[in-house]
Amino acid sequence: MAQGTAIRAAPEQPTRAVCVLGTATRLDVCGSAPKGCTSFSITAPPGVAVDITHGSPAKKNPSGSSKWPLDPKLEVTLRMKAASSSMDDQKVQISYYGPKAPTVQALLYLTGVEISLLADVTRSGKAKPARSMKDQSTWTWGPSGQGAILLVNCDRNNPQSSGTDCEDEEVFDSKDAQDLSLLTLSTKTPKDFFTRHRLLLHVAKSEMARVRVFQAARGKLPSTYKVVLGPQQPCSHLELLGGQHRTDFYVEGLAFPDAHFPGVISLSVSLLDTSNPELPDALVFQDSVAFRVAPWIMTPNTQPPQEVYMCSIFDNEDFVKAVAALAKKAKCKVTVCPEEENQDDQWMQDEMEIGYIQAPHKTMPVVFDSPRDRGLKDFPVRRVLGPNFGYVTTGPLTGQVTGLDAFGNLEVSPPVTVGKKGYPLGRILMGSSCYPSKESREVHQALWDFLAAQRVQAPVQLYSDWLYVGHVDEFLSFVPAPNRKGFRLLLASPRACYRLLEEQLRQGRGEQLLLGGAQKKKQQRIKDILSNKKLREQNSYAEVNMLVLGKHLGIPKPFGPVINGRCCLEERVRSLLEPLGLHCTFIDDFTPYHLLHGEVHCGTNVRRKPFDFKWWNMVP
Repeated sequence: MAQGTAIRAAPEQPTRAVCVLGTATRLDVCGSAPKGCTSFSITAPPGVAVDITHGSPAKKNPSGSSKWPLDPKLEVTLRMKAASSSMDDQKVQISYYGPKAPTVQALLYLTGVEISLLADVTRSGKAKPARSMKDQSTWTWGPSGQGAILLVNCDRNNPQSSGTDCEDEEVFDSKDAQDLSLLTLSTKTPKDFFTRHRLLLHVAKSEMARVRVFQAARGKLPSTYKVVLGPQQPCSHLELLGGQHRTDFYVEGLAFPDAHFPGVISLSVSLLDTSNPELPDALVFQDSVAFRVAPWIMTPNTQPPQEVYMCSIFDNEDFVKAVAALAKKAKCKVTVCPEEENQDDQWMQDEMEIGYIQAPHKTMPVVFDSPRDRGLKDFPVRRVLGPNFGYVTTGPLTGQVTGLDAFGNLEVSPPVTVGKKGYPLGRILMGSSCYPSKESREVHQALWDFLAAQRVQAPVQLYSDWLYVGHVDEFLSFVPAPNRKGFRLLLASPRACYRLLEEQLRQGRGEQLLLGGAQKKKQQRIKDILSNKKLREQNSYAEVNMLVLGKHLGIPKPFGPVINGRCCLEERVRSLLEPLGLHCTFIDDFTPYHLLHGEVHCGTNVRRKPFDFKWWNMVP
């Protein structure tokens, strides 16, 4: 909140003070009162508004009163109506009275100045005067909330750079500048004001490693920028001219929220009086603007697909063609990582998750690189990171990773309501163990902390460690549906598969083969499957693990018993999903994926359209 110091006008000599427009400056009349005086009056020019109130509860005295009692409960404030054209151009006179004392006068010479920070505190996409807000130093959630938003500048506009833009101390070009948030300092002062005053821009030392502020050079084309705040640089004395000016600053986020950083950064400007070289600089006025770093947000299957990623490896040409054909139906771009780059690591889903960050002025996809670091470890940086496509990673160091830290174990639900609590951006789902043991696997705490610190998708842990791979995408998937919620949750059900096979057995089809047409696998009859007690106990025959591209579903081909020329498992899946307006395509992933404990979803990844809902309008 904008704040200034109190003025104490002494009768001995004239007092000079600066008042910043838009703020009320307190005048201490009691502390300066001569001995024996019991009342006072104030005479002010038209350019100065005087307000005299009692303490709590505030109550104005009747208008027309010329004298006021010297009561410590009285509060006297001054407001300047316009910026001064010269120093000390507004004279205020305070007269003190007493029953036996002569009238004593104190003179106060005021200079009005405009010092205002302008940022997009209303989240409209346009910068507005922060002083118009009640308290712009506080960031609040919800549709009526306030506070500016800051993006982590995590894309790469400089093709010669090996990292992200926030890792250097320069603004590469105008496109790079668009990733930053604008903060404007508006000043209107007498011409010689900054010979006796100066402005300091600063950030708390605890926050300086997470933000960088550039100042645009005045009048230079093309625009050049210099760093004025950032790591190891918590403050900067601003070189300003008197008169009326606007100085633009560009604010760059350097870190996402995490367990040690709640995501809020306050930038402050302080006006200092430097007129007395024998004394320390005196604080005259201070104002702050709070920014919140935009969270990394995941997108569920119900969001429209925009780009599909997969790998080319030995013996998966048919798979690549089938997925590409499905993507074409869904009008998606296709990106294939070649074999020489993926090092026979075809598990695209495990390597990364693509989400986005958003501010009112810009939305940008951001790839979240998992800590698994196998053959695809360079793909997110080499092929995904680029102009307007950001990158982030977190988690354990190599050697501390478990299978649950791979991102096949990272899903997000569509928007849901739980009781009376709404989650308009869905909830993150991660698989974990039921209880700790020597054999159990856990999601690394740093990874979990990062997801929880984003605050907008309230992560939930599900028991998945009973699976061989242990990923949530092995047993659940969301698909769009024309119902009230807009989606259906599909759960893998080996029990339902057994019921289907038992129906076929009762109809005399026990001799029908399963896995017919699947290579490198011994074919089995329905009755063999049903009589295999060990297999039934394992209860892991059928999985739901699919690629969802809008209404087009890429489902692993189950190679079930062929009845009347059709796979009965495929027919059952069609009967469940096609009434929802979904189109089922069964993709043969048996050899390159299924035999290696993965399916279509594990071998693909999708960039999806961001939510229409703006994250800052929710209340976590």
